[in-house]
Amino acid sequence: MILTVCTSPCVDVTIEVDSLNVGKLNIIRSKRLTFTGKAINVAIGVKRLGGEVMTTGFMYSENGAMFERALGEENIPHSFVYSEGRVRENYKIIDKKSMLTEINDVGEHVTEEKLRLLIEKVGELSKKAGVVVISGGLPRGASENYYGELFSAVDPRSLKVADAVGGKLLSSLGAGLDLVKPNREELQRMLGRELLDRADMISGCWELLDRGAKIVLLSLGREGAIITDGKKNYYCKSINVAINSTVGAGDGMVAAAALELRRGADLPEILRAGVAAGTATVTTFAPTSFSREKYEEIYKNLTVTEI
Repeated sequence: MILTVCTSPCVDVTIEVDSLNVGKLNIIRSKRLTFTGKAINVAIGVKRLGGEVMTTGFMYSENGAMFERALGEENIPHSFVYSEGRVRENYKIIDKKSMLTEINDVGEHVTEEKLRLLIEKVGELSKKAGVVVISGGLPRGASENYYGELFSAVDPRSLKVADAVGGKLLSSLGAGLDLVKPNREELQRMLGRELLDRADMISGCWELLDRGAKIVLLSLGREGAIITDGKKNYYCKSINVAINSTVGAGDGMVAAAALELRRGADLPEILRAGVAAGTATVTTFAPTSFSREKYEEIYKNLTVTEI
């Protein structure tokens, strides 16, 4: 079983317009509400690929039932730590050129008691999990070190996967992460320098390995991804597809990579599956995940090369 931990759920309000005219009237072509969060997206991706999955994390009393209903439709079991208040709302505006503009809300404050309860819950639920994935932002009231505290509570028999940036990721590396998935821009910000070519990118990944990660999966967007464990380095180029939305692509990549890690796959297979899922996600307007059929169609057309 794969356990995903959603520390910052959100309602995504996805709005499509012909073009976004700042300071002027904009007419909405379509509007969709999705009950989501990075780790919830990962759980949906794992489930659609046929994996056994459960999700936990923080949830809020005013609209948490909508999340439970959405997870029920995907047949994903869940066990949340509830607080008073309302899940934050994020606005994603997509124009006809598939350009994305995001406006993110600030979440509710979480008390020390609730923070402790989630640590305890992760410790308990991880006893039955082969992989634990923690991804996304943190609520108000939690320091960046909270990621490290959560990973430290994970059962030592479970593999640990993080999709986080900055202090959240750095605080976790000491807990012995088995796989981390930054994207190129995030890694550049963490390291404070540009990564101009593949040699730079691999060098940047190795810095995370030196700090405690065992595998780094570096997303390059439409260019594909790189994976390395410090001994072997591989690259997988994505195929050309019609991009309808980039929302959730990284979560799809994490879902497939975590599932292959759970199965004991080698680096090329983890990479190929991750790129296939990430690419499949961008072909749909659905912001949470991808279809298994689209994943398999893309997967068989991908090639992994050693670099």
